[in-house]
Amino acid sequence: MKIFLSDLDNTIIYSYKRDIGNSKLTAEIYKGREISFITEHTYKALDFVNGKINFIPLTTRSIEQYKRISFNKIWSPKFALSSNGGTLLINGSEDMEYKRETFKIIEPFVEEMSEAENILINDSNRIIDVQRVDGLFVYTKSENPEETLKILENGLGEKDCRLRLFRNNQKIYAVPPPLNKGEALERVKNYLDCDFVISAGDSIFDVPMLNRADISFFPEHIREFIEKKDGIFSFKGNGVFSDYVLDKISSII
Repeated sequence: MKIFLSDLDNTIIYSYKRDIGNSKLTAEIYKGREISFITEHTYKALDFVNGKINFIPLTTRSIEQYKRISFNKIWSPKFALSSNGGTLLINGSEDMEYKRETFKIIEPFVEEMSEAENILINDSNRIIDVQRVDGLFVYTKSENPEETLKILENGLGEKDCRLRLFRNNQKIYAVPPPLNKGEALERVKNYLDCDFVISAGDSIFDVPMLNRADISFFPEHIREFIEKKDGIFSFKGNGVFSDYVLDKISSII
């Protein structure tokens, strides 16, 4: 089996804040507002690609956030990985065996995640509640994310901290190291008996996946983190990333 394993936000779908042109379809509605979109070109190409190989989203979104996404209500991927790869959804339902395995994998880091939560709860920069996303990793937002990240590093002991700490704009994450998209790629390959993986992603969260796939698509700004030398396609910013990715994949398959 061959699969197209892809990040979603800023890779396949885009926030309403991002100009992707007028030819677009609503991908996500939240509290009555259209908040994410997919270009018509990407949608049609993705529909074609999904008919040839399995398209599997791999997102850091929670289960709830993933389920808000609709691929124009015409079709939905059979398989999806949410919670940074910690949750496998099959036709929208959690695979509990996969989830139990995830909890075993992150068990050594549970106590440290609780420490991270306590530090963030007491951070005056925090602007939303601290969340344990689907029970798997810690997340919040800060009005001063650089300071919050430093407080978190110091509180956990910068040299002794085993969690991976990330900042993405205002978002702050504390994630067990085994809970990454590269490990999720290997797990889903074994689960579905895959022999070839095409991947696409735009952020530091996607790098472990991009480094392990047979063919990888990424924007130029994360090239420095890509270790593999073959089967890579770097997008240099002309047009919309998702259109570029799906055109290339359509030609490959």
